[in-house]
Amino acid sequence: MGYPKYDTPEEEVKRWLNHIALICVSEEFQSLKRELESLYIKSNMDNVRITAFQDALYAFLVQEEDEYRVSQFRSC
Repeated sequence: MGYPKYDTPEEEVKRWLNHIALICVSEEFQSLKRELESLYIKSNMDNVRITAFQDALYAFLVQEEDEYRVSQFRSC
């Protein structure tokens, strides 16, 4: 899917927002976020909830990007 650019059309931005929203409401995302929150609380980190959310979302987006690259490589 790739990363959005600042000059993307409005429709592409809406697709990205929809995609991110679907990730955020998934049980897998929520589970990872809770697990990270628990680890971060034990580590006495600041902004535990925000950091866990950001890290979980980043992990999901990177995983999807990796899966996309592998599928592109296999189709060559």
